Amino acid sequence: MVSTSALAQAPIPPQSIPVPKAAPKGRDAAADGQKGSMTTTGATQVPNPVIPDPHRNVPLSIFASFDDKQKAQAAKISSYLSSLQTLVGNFVQVGPDGSKTKGQFFIQKPGKVRFEYEAPNPVAIVADGSMVAVRDRNLATQDLYPLSQTPLRYLLSDRIDLMKDTNVVSVTADDLFISVTIEERQLLTGTSRLMLMVGAKDGQLKQWTVTDPQGYDTTVAVYNLDTSRKIDPGMFKIDMTEHTFPPG
Repeated sequence: MVSTSALAQAPIPPQSIPVPKAAPKGRDAAADGQKGSMTTTGATQVPNPVIPDPHRNVPLSIFASFDDKQKAQAAKISSYLSSLQTLVGNFVQVGPDGSKTKGQFFIQKPGKVRFEYEAPNPVAIVADGSMVAVRDRNLATQDLYPLSQTPLRYLLSDRIDLMKDTNVVSVTADDLFISVTIEERQLLTGTSRLMLMVGAKDGQLKQWTVTDPQGYDTTVAVYNLDTSRKIDPGMFKIDMTEHTFPPG
């Protein structure tokens, strides 16, 4: 669980949204198991997120090159992401300390998303198309970040061509997943990465992993996906009159 004290003591780095962080522990505990598994709760199968190797996908050169098969795999993910207009589902999040939290998310393109964490986690994250608000109900706080500074924008773009619109550093595939890793280098905040993973067979979004400039990973696995559900536009409204803090 993400403690309210941890959220209160340190601002959430914009590269890590939508993943509020607890204080990281050693990475060894989080790095076992490269094959995802499923746990069953009633009639719902909840995925156990695949925790990537911390040394994965490090390019030998800043000038990454890709063969035709890799380009086709990236194009497949681009086409899938571009085809989505609305998406509703559940998620399981694994923080850098190995802690797990669950919740529900709602996406409406372009640029709108809402993440609701299950109790007792007091956090909700809302993007209205231009800004992202991280709300803590217990502390009655709201931190605001430009959407353009978060990896959310890749998932929320109306249309995207990963090879043209992002800095792709790795494209890999196995029997379970096709994975694309995007790298961002910013002068003030450092280098961060976003790994997107879709199912090799069904082509649907399975999970993403954000690696912050300090090298800590937060993974979000999604399931029970619904692309036909209508979403109340009011879910994405941000009240700018609430008490806010600028990004740290």
